[in-house]
Amino acid sequence: MIKIALLALITMIISLIMTPLLIKLNKRLNITDKPDQRKVHKEPIPTMGGLAIFISFLAGLLILNPTSDYHLAIIMGAFIIIVLGIMDDMYNLSPRIKFMAQIAVAVMVVFWGGLQVEFINLPFGGQVEFGVLSSLITIFWIVGVTNAINLIDGLDGLAAGISSIALGTIAVMAIIMGEVYVGTMALILLFSTLGFLRYNFYPAKIFMGDTGALFLGYMIAVLSLLGFKNITFISIIIPIFILGVPISDTLIAMVRRYINKQPISSPDSSHMHHRLISVGFTHKQTVLFMYALSSMFSLAAILFSMTTVWGSVLITVTILLTLQVLIENLGLIRTNFKPLTNFIKGFRHK
Repeated sequence: MIKIALLALITMIISLIMTPLLIKLNKRLNITDKPDQRKVHKEPIPTMGGLAIFISFLAGLLILNPTSDYHLAIIMGAFIIIVLGIMDDMYNLSPRIKFMAQIAVAVMVVFWGGLQVEFINLPFGGQVEFGVLSSLITIFWIVGVTNAINLIDGLDGLAAGISSIALGTIAVMAIIMGEVYVGTMALILLFSTLGFLRYNFYPAKIFMGDTGALFLGYMIAVLSLLGFKNITFISIIIPIFILGVPISDTLIAMVRRYINKQPISSPDSSHMHHRLISVGFTHKQTVLFMYALSSMFSLAAILFSMTTVWGSVLITVTILLTLQVLIENLGLIRTNFKPLTNFIKGFRHK
Protein backbone atom coordinates (compact mmCIF):
# COMPACT_ATOMS: atom_id res chain seq x y z
CA MET A 1 0.00 0.00 0.00
CA ILE A 2 2.99 2.32 0.54
CA LYS A 3 3.86 1.90 -3.14
CA ILE A 4 0.29 2.82 -4.09
CA ALA A 5 0.42 5.94 -1.89
CA LEU A 6 3.74 7.02 -3.44
CA LEU A 7 2.40 6.54 -6.96
CA ALA A 8 -0.80 8.39 -6.02
CA LEU A 9 1.38 11.35 -5.03
CA ILE A 10 2.10 11.82 -8.72
CA THR A 11 -1.51 12.96 -9.15
CA MET A 12 -0.83 15.85 -6.77
CA ILE A 13 2.09 16.95 -8.92
CA ILE A 14 -0.12 16.78 -12.01
CA SER A 15 -2.81 18.79 -10.21
CA LEU A 16 -0.23 21.38 -9.12
CA ILE A 17 0.77 21.77 -12.78
CA MET A 18 -2.75 21.69 -14.26
CA THR A 19 -4.40 24.19 -11.91
CA PRO A 20 -2.30 27.29 -12.78
CA LEU A 21 -2.70 26.41 -16.47
CA LEU A 22 -6.48 26.38 -15.99
CA ILE A 23 -6.30 29.73 -14.18
CA LYS A 24 -4.60 31.33 -17.18
CA LEU A 25 -6.93 29.66 -19.69
CA ASN A 26 -10.10 30.59 -17.79
CA LYS A 27 -8.97 34.20 -17.44
CA ARG A 28 -8.35 34.35 -21.17
CA LEU A 29 -11.76 32.81 -21.94
CA ASN A 30 -13.47 34.85 -19.19
CA ILE A 31 -14.73 31.70 -17.45
CA THR A 32 -15.14 33.32 -14.04
CA ASP A 33 -17.42 33.31 -11.00
CA LYS A 34 -18.98 36.76 -10.78
CA PRO A 35 -19.65 38.24 -7.32
CA ASP A 36 -23.22 38.78 -6.08
CA GLN A 37 -25.05 39.43 -2.81
CA ARG A 38 -24.74 35.80 -1.64
CA LYS A 39 -21.03 35.42 -2.44
CA VAL A 40 -18.09 36.49 -0.34
CA HIS A 41 -15.59 37.36 -3.09
CA LYS A 42 -15.63 40.87 -4.56
CA GLU A 43 -13.84 40.27 -7.86
CA PRO A 44 -14.46 37.74 -10.66
CA ILE A 45 -12.46 34.56 -9.95
CA PRO A 46 -11.60 31.88 -12.53
CA THR A 47 -13.85 28.87 -12.01
CA MET A 48 -14.33 25.32 -13.29
CA GLY A 49 -11.12 24.35 -11.47
CA GLY A 50 -12.65 20.96 -10.80
CA LEU A 51 -11.30 20.01 -14.23
CA ALA A 52 -7.79 20.03 -12.75
CA ILE A 53 -8.93 17.57 -10.07
CA PHE A 54 -10.66 15.37 -12.65
CA ILE A 55 -7.76 15.31 -15.12
CA SER A 56 -5.30 14.50 -12.31
CA PHE A 57 -7.67 11.79 -11.09
CA LEU A 58 -7.81 10.23 -14.57
CA ALA A 59 -4.01 10.28 -14.72
CA GLY A 60 -3.92 8.47 -11.39
CA LEU A 61 -6.28 5.81 -12.75
CA LEU A 62 -3.93 5.23 -15.69
CA ILE A 63 -0.93 4.97 -13.36
CA LEU A 64 -2.44 2.66 -10.73
CA ASN A 65 -5.17 0.94 -12.76
CA PRO A 66 -7.44 0.00 -9.82
CA THR A 67 -9.94 -2.76 -10.62
CA SER A 68 -13.38 -3.59 -9.31
CA ASP A 69 -16.65 -4.98 -10.60
CA TYR A 70 -18.11 -1.51 -10.00
CA HIS A 71 -15.28 0.43 -11.65
CA LEU A 72 -16.74 0.99 -15.14
CA ALA A 73 -20.09 2.22 -13.83
CA ILE A 74 -18.40 4.54 -11.31
CA ILE A 75 -16.14 6.11 -13.95
CA MET A 76 -18.94 6.49 -16.49
CA GLY A 77 -20.99 8.21 -13.81
CA ALA A 78 -18.04 10.50 -13.06
CA PHE A 79 -17.79 11.58 -16.70
CA ILE A 80 -21.51 12.41 -16.79
CA ILE A 81 -21.24 14.37 -13.54
CA ILE A 82 -18.26 16.33 -14.89
CA VAL A 83 -20.19 17.25 -18.05
CA LEU A 84 -23.14 18.29 -15.88
CA GLY A 85 -20.86 20.48 -13.76
CA ILE A 86 -19.26 22.12 -16.79
CA MET A 87 -22.68 22.89 -18.28
CA ASP A 88 -23.85 24.34 -14.98
CA ASP A 89 -20.74 26.51 -14.57
CA MET A 90 -21.13 27.84 -18.12
CA TYR A 91 -24.90 28.13 -18.46
CA ASN A 92 -26.27 28.09 -14.88
CA LEU A 93 -28.62 25.12 -15.24
CA SER A 94 -31.85 24.99 -13.25
CA PRO A 95 -31.85 22.97 -10.00
CA ARG A 96 -34.45 20.63 -11.52
CA ILE A 97 -32.21 19.69 -14.47
CA LYS A 98 -29.21 19.11 -12.19
CA PHE A 99 -31.27 17.03 -9.79
CA MET A 100 -32.72 14.83 -12.53
CA ALA A 101 -29.25 14.27 -14.05
CA GLN A 102 -27.86 13.27 -10.65
CA ILE A 103 -30.71 10.80 -10.15
CA ALA A 104 -30.03 9.33 -13.60
CA VAL A 105 -26.35 8.80 -12.72
CA ALA A 106 -27.24 7.24 -9.36
CA VAL A 107 -29.77 4.93 -11.04
CA MET A 108 -27.08 3.84 -13.53
CA VAL A 109 -24.57 3.08 -10.75
CA VAL A 110 -27.17 1.13 -8.76
CA PHE A 111 -29.00 -0.87 -11.45
CA TRP A 112 -26.26 -1.27 -14.07
CA GLY A 113 -23.21 -1.07 -11.80
CA GLY A 114 -24.80 -3.16 -9.05
CA LEU A 115 -23.77 -0.97 -6.10
CA GLN A 116 -26.39 -1.29 -3.35
CA VAL A 117 -26.51 -1.25 0.44
CA GLU A 118 -28.68 -4.27 1.13
CA PHE A 119 -28.69 -4.60 4.93
CA ILE A 120 -27.20 -3.46 8.23
CA ASN A 121 -26.35 -5.50 11.29
CA LEU A 122 -27.71 -4.09 14.54
CA PRO A 123 -25.37 -3.46 17.51
CA PHE A 124 -27.38 -5.67 19.90
CA GLY A 125 -27.78 -8.51 17.41
CA GLY A 126 -30.03 -9.14 14.47
CA GLN A 127 -30.10 -7.71 10.99
CA VAL A 128 -32.26 -5.29 9.04
CA GLU A 129 -32.75 -6.19 5.38
CA PHE A 130 -33.60 -3.22 3.17
CA GLY A 131 -35.16 -5.43 0.50
CA VAL A 132 -36.79 -3.42 -2.29
CA LEU A 133 -35.79 -0.20 -0.48
CA SER A 134 -32.06 -0.91 -0.89
CA SER A 135 -31.97 0.65 -4.36
CA LEU A 136 -33.86 3.76 -3.23
CA ILE A 137 -31.65 4.17 -0.15
CA THR A 138 -28.49 3.91 -2.26
CA ILE A 139 -29.78 6.40 -4.85
CA PHE A 140 -30.83 8.79 -2.08
CA TRP A 141 -27.34 8.57 -0.53
CA ILE A 142 -25.50 9.26 -3.80
CA VAL A 143 -27.68 12.22 -4.75
CA GLY A 144 -27.77 13.58 -1.19
CA VAL A 145 -24.00 13.53 -0.63
CA THR A 146 -23.34 14.93 -4.11
CA ASN A 147 -25.48 17.95 -3.29
CA ALA A 148 -24.18 18.24 0.28
CA ILE A 149 -20.61 18.82 -0.94
CA ASN A 150 -21.90 21.30 -3.50
CA LEU A 151 -23.78 23.25 -0.83
CA ILE A 152 -20.71 23.82 1.37
CA ASP A 153 -18.70 25.17 -1.56
CA GLY A 154 -19.18 28.74 -0.35
CA LEU A 155 -15.75 29.86 0.88
CA ASP A 156 -12.21 29.63 -0.46
CA GLY A 157 -10.88 26.13 0.11
CA LEU A 158 -13.88 24.96 2.14
CA ALA A 159 -15.28 22.18 -0.06
CA ALA A 160 -11.83 21.04 -1.23
CA GLY A 161 -10.49 20.91 2.33
CA ILE A 162 -13.46 19.10 3.84
CA SER A 163 -13.50 16.68 0.90
CA SER A 164 -9.79 16.02 1.47
CA ILE A 165 -10.40 15.23 5.15
CA ALA A 166 -13.24 12.86 4.21
CA LEU A 167 -11.19 11.17 1.48
CA GLY A 168 -8.21 10.77 3.81
CA THR A 169 -10.42 9.14 6.42
CA ILE A 170 -12.04 6.82 3.86
CA ALA A 171 -8.58 5.85 2.53
CA VAL A 172 -7.17 5.06 5.96
CA MET A 173 -10.19 3.04 7.07
CA ALA A 174 -10.45 1.20 3.75
CA ILE A 175 -6.77 0.22 3.94
CA ILE A 176 -7.23 -1.03 7.53
CA MET A 177 -10.23 -3.08 6.42
CA GLY A 178 -8.38 -4.50 3.39
CA GLU A 179 -10.50 -2.66 0.81
CA VAL A 180 -7.65 -2.05 -1.65
CA TYR A 181 -9.81 -0.67 -4.49
CA VAL A 182 -11.56 1.90 -2.29
CA GLY A 183 -8.29 2.87 -0.59
CA THR A 184 -6.53 3.33 -3.93
CA MET A 185 -9.35 5.40 -5.45
CA ALA A 186 -9.61 7.56 -2.33
CA LEU A 187 -5.84 8.20 -2.31
CA ILE A 188 -5.82 9.17 -6.00
CA LEU A 189 -8.68 11.60 -5.48
CA LEU A 190 -7.21 12.92 -2.22
CA PHE A 191 -3.88 13.90 -3.77
CA SER A 192 -5.60 15.34 -6.86
CA THR A 193 -7.69 17.54 -4.57
CA LEU A 194 -4.75 18.60 -2.39
CA GLY A 195 -2.86 19.81 -5.45
CA PHE A 196 -5.85 21.95 -6.41
CA LEU A 197 -6.27 23.19 -2.81
CA ARG A 198 -2.86 24.86 -3.05
CA TYR A 199 -4.48 27.44 -5.37
CA ASN A 200 -7.99 27.31 -3.92
CA PHE A 201 -7.22 28.08 -0.27
CA TYR A 202 -7.83 31.65 0.90
CA PRO A 203 -7.30 33.90 -0.96
CA ALA A 204 -8.39 31.66 -3.81
CA LYS A 205 -6.89 32.06 -7.25
CA ILE A 206 -9.46 29.67 -8.72
CA PHE A 207 -12.78 28.07 -7.70
CA MET A 208 -13.66 24.43 -8.34
CA GLY A 209 -17.16 25.39 -9.46
CA ASP A 210 -19.96 22.87 -9.75
CA THR A 211 -17.58 20.93 -12.01
CA GLY A 212 -15.44 20.07 -8.98
CA ALA A 213 -18.03 20.12 -6.20
CA LEU A 214 -20.44 17.73 -7.93
CA PHE A 215 -17.60 15.42 -8.97
CA LEU A 216 -16.11 15.27 -5.47
CA GLY A 217 -19.55 14.79 -3.91
CA TYR A 218 -20.39 11.97 -6.29
CA MET A 219 -17.07 10.17 -5.82
CA ILE A 220 -17.14 10.52 -2.03
CA ALA A 221 -20.71 9.21 -1.96
CA VAL A 222 -19.83 6.16 -4.03
CA LEU A 223 -16.52 5.38 -2.30
CA SER A 224 -17.99 5.76 1.19
CA LEU A 225 -20.75 3.28 0.33
CA LEU A 226 -18.43 0.87 -1.43
CA GLY A 227 -15.90 0.91 1.39
CA PHE A 228 -18.29 0.09 4.21
CA LYS A 229 -21.35 -1.52 2.62
CA ASN A 230 -22.89 -4.63 4.13
CA ILE A 231 -20.15 -5.17 6.74
CA THR A 232 -21.60 -4.30 10.16
CA PHE A 233 -23.89 -1.83 11.85
CA ILE A 234 -21.16 0.77 11.42
CA SER A 235 -21.39 0.40 7.64
CA ILE A 236 -24.15 3.00 7.55
CA ILE A 237 -22.96 5.14 10.48
CA ILE A 238 -19.30 5.60 9.52
CA PRO A 239 -19.96 7.40 6.21
CA ILE A 240 -22.47 9.66 7.98
CA PHE A 241 -19.84 10.61 10.56
CA ILE A 242 -17.11 11.09 7.95
CA LEU A 243 -19.39 13.47 6.02
CA GLY A 244 -20.85 14.97 9.18
CA VAL A 245 -20.23 18.63 8.26
CA PRO A 246 -21.82 18.69 4.78
CA ILE A 247 -24.63 16.32 5.78
CA SER A 248 -25.56 18.23 8.94
CA ASP A 249 -25.34 21.59 7.16
CA THR A 250 -27.65 20.30 4.41
CA LEU A 251 -30.20 18.84 6.85
CA ILE A 252 -30.16 22.00 8.97
CA ALA A 253 -30.74 24.09 5.83
CA MET A 254 -33.74 21.93 4.89
CA VAL A 255 -35.25 22.28 8.37
CA ARG A 256 -34.57 26.03 8.38
CA ARG A 257 -36.27 26.55 5.03
CA TYR A 258 -39.24 24.39 6.03
CA ILE A 259 -39.76 26.28 9.30
CA ASN A 260 -39.37 29.63 7.54
CA LYS A 261 -41.79 28.50 4.81
CA GLN A 262 -39.20 28.73 2.04
CA PRO A 263 -38.73 26.30 -0.86
CA ILE A 264 -36.36 23.50 0.20
CA SER A 265 -34.13 24.09 -2.86
CA SER A 266 -33.99 27.88 -2.49
CA PRO A 267 -30.50 29.28 -1.75
CA ASP A 268 -29.89 31.37 1.36
CA SER A 269 -27.06 32.94 3.33
CA SER A 270 -27.56 31.09 6.60
CA HIS A 271 -25.29 28.10 6.12
CA MET A 272 -22.81 27.40 8.89
CA HIS A 273 -19.95 29.18 7.14
CA HIS A 274 -22.12 32.24 6.50
CA ARG A 275 -23.20 32.40 10.14
CA LEU A 276 -19.62 32.02 11.43
CA ILE A 277 -18.58 35.05 9.39
CA SER A 278 -21.61 37.00 10.58
CA VAL A 279 -20.64 36.48 14.25
CA GLY A 280 -17.14 37.81 13.70
CA PHE A 281 -14.97 35.01 12.31
CA THR A 282 -12.67 36.01 9.45
CA HIS A 283 -12.84 34.17 6.14
CA LYS A 284 -9.73 32.13 6.94
CA GLN A 285 -10.78 31.45 10.56
CA THR A 286 -14.15 30.17 9.36
CA VAL A 287 -12.57 27.73 6.92
CA LEU A 288 -10.10 26.47 9.54
CA PHE A 289 -12.93 26.07 12.07
CA MET A 290 -14.90 24.00 9.56
CA TYR A 291 -11.78 21.90 8.90
CA ALA A 292 -11.46 21.27 12.64
CA LEU A 293 -15.15 20.33 12.89
CA SER A 294 -14.81 17.96 9.94
CA SER A 295 -11.70 16.41 11.51
CA MET A 296 -13.67 15.87 14.73
CA PHE A 297 -16.34 14.00 12.78
CA SER A 298 -13.70 11.89 11.04
CA LEU A 299 -12.04 11.05 14.34
CA ALA A 300 -15.45 10.07 15.69
CA ALA A 301 -15.90 7.73 12.71
CA ILE A 302 -12.57 6.03 13.38
CA LEU A 303 -13.28 5.68 17.11
CA PHE A 304 -16.80 4.47 16.36
CA SER A 305 -15.39 1.57 14.33
CA MET A 306 -13.15 0.51 17.23
CA THR A 307 -15.30 1.02 20.29
CA THR A 308 -17.97 -0.96 22.18
CA VAL A 309 -21.69 -0.42 21.76
CA TRP A 310 -21.86 1.92 24.77
CA GLY A 311 -18.78 3.74 23.52
CA SER A 312 -20.52 4.31 20.21
CA VAL A 313 -23.56 5.66 22.05
CA LEU A 314 -21.34 8.11 23.95
CA ILE A 315 -19.66 9.26 20.72
CA THR A 316 -23.02 9.76 19.01
CA VAL A 317 -24.46 11.76 21.93
CA THR A 318 -21.34 13.94 22.08
CA ILE A 319 -21.56 14.69 18.35
CA LEU A 320 -25.28 15.52 18.55
CA LEU A 321 -24.76 17.84 21.54
CA THR A 322 -21.91 19.61 19.72
CA LEU A 323 -24.14 20.17 16.71
CA GLN A 324 -26.99 21.43 18.87
CA VAL A 325 -24.70 23.96 20.57
CA LEU A 326 -23.56 25.22 17.17
CA ILE A 327 -27.15 25.40 15.87
CA GLU A 328 -28.28 27.49 18.83
CA ASN A 329 -25.26 29.78 19.12
CA LEU A 330 -25.04 30.50 15.40
CA GLY A 331 -28.80 30.77 14.85
CA LEU A 332 -28.73 28.17 12.10
CA ILE A 333 -32.48 27.49 12.39
CA ARG A 334 -33.74 30.76 13.90
CA THR A 335 -32.22 33.18 16.37
CA ASN A 336 -34.80 32.20 19.00
CA PHE A 337 -34.47 28.44 18.43
CA LYS A 338 -32.62 27.44 21.62
CA PRO A 339 -34.27 24.39 23.25
CA LEU A 340 -31.03 23.12 24.84
CA THR A 341 -30.10 26.55 26.20
CA ASN A 342 -33.62 27.08 27.55
CA PHE A 343 -33.58 23.62 29.15
CA ILE A 344 -30.27 24.32 30.93
CA LYS A 345 -31.53 27.72 32.11
CA GLY A 346 -34.75 26.20 33.39
CA PHE A 347 -32.84 23.43 35.15
CA ARG A 348 -30.60 25.99 36.89
CA HIS A 349 -33.57 27.96 38.18
CA LYS A 350 -35.17 24.93 39.83
